Amino acid sequence: MEKYIINGGNKLYGSVKIQSSKNSVLPILAATVLTDGKVKILNVPHISDVKNMVKILSCLGCKAVYDGDNIIIDSSSADCFEIPSALAHELRSSVFLLGSVISRFRYAKIAYPGGCDIGLRPVDLHLTGLKRLGVQITEKNGYILCKCDKLRGNEIMLDCPSVGATENIMLAAVKAEGTTIIKNAAREPEIEDLQNFLNRIGAKVSGAGSGTIRIDGVNKLEGCEYLPIPDRIEAGTFLIGAAMCGGEITAEGAYPENISSLIHKLTENGCKIHINNDKIVLENHKRLASVKSIETQPYPGFPTDLQAQFTALCCICEGHSIVTENLFETRFKYVPELRKMGADITVIDRNAFVRGVEKFKGATVVANDLRGGAALVLAGLAADGRSEVMGISHIDRGYGSFEYKLRNLGADIVRVTV
Repeated sequence: MEKYIINGGNKLYGSVKIQSSKNSVLPILAATVLTDGKVKILNVPHISDVKNMVKILSCLGCKAVYDGDNIIIDSSSADCFEIPSALAHELRSSVFLLGSVISRFRYAKIAYPGGCDIGLRPVDLHLTGLKRLGVQITEKNGYILCKCDKLRGNEIMLDCPSVGATENIMLAAVKAEGTTIIKNAAREPEIEDLQNFLNRIGAKVSGAGSGTIRIDGVNKLEGCEYLPIPDRIEAGTFLIGAAMCGGEITAEGAYPENISSLIHKLTENGCKIHINNDKIVLENHKRLASVKSIETQPYPGFPTDLQAQFTALCCICEGHSIVTENLFETRFKYVPELRKMGADITVIDRNAFVRGVEKFKGATVVANDLRGGAALVLAGLAADGRSEVMGISHIDRGYGSFEYKLRNLGADIVRVTV
């Protein structure tokens, strides 16, 4: 086990290079199963979720080679349709492989996926969509078993705009016979990125970014080299960190339009933000004013994956804030840990009522999930005194070289073995 030791109080200055999006890279890796051509994915984050996905691909018979910050995948030798239960339990995004594996082998077997404990995230929408494409599904002893004679395009109406279900159906439909229409599709930038990757390897997908996506099935897909979009959540986390600690940082290689909801809120707080193409500069040298209310929503609303970090910021702003979590029912599990650091937060149902305090105080806290863990690190950086953040394996799922990037900005943070 490892932990972070943080001595808070340093302002942050400098530039940080934003990695390719975790939430783009994972479904793109799953999509490589669909082609016998070699795929090279660029600027891949060195995070445990990606490493676990690569392990799963290897178990399926794919060949994966790291080339610095890039990964080369050759799926021509893929010969297995069972996703190992141990790895599936470690990685929520393993469920994306259902669509691509059933497309390639007409069979798929996967244990129910794991990931962060932030509330119920049923795979019902994934399975309902696959059934509409002709997949027969059996759920038995904790496994999902899928088989079909042929995948056939169909119209699929999602009950809610689920990112995972949208992506899984896209992966299953690209080589299905005929045309598939997904209605009430998720609109996140990562959906459009998956569409762009699929089209690069020869698929015919259109409409991503809107509520309706059309997939015309093709017979064959090729290899390619592809650079996924930058990670908007990583960019947002560093910007929030600078707002909390003070200083001036530049997030390089970011897409400002993908986090416009956050930029709006940070400006409302009182931060100075300048945008120059793919660079976002945030400057702050004072205690910020509170944002009265914030609600997480599907894109383009405020992202749930930045809720914990922004709530930590609200804790040290002047005034009161109400943070409403509309997507995951237990995503306030980090709140008791922030209270150990002096935060004044009351949670009622899906609302967190935050009363600003002047400073966090150093404490020993435990990360219980990825984004809540990142919020605790930011709180430690802004705190008076020394903090220890345990359970950082959760943070490693989504942030590559986190402590190194923070140290390059002037933070006093080290990783130690317990």
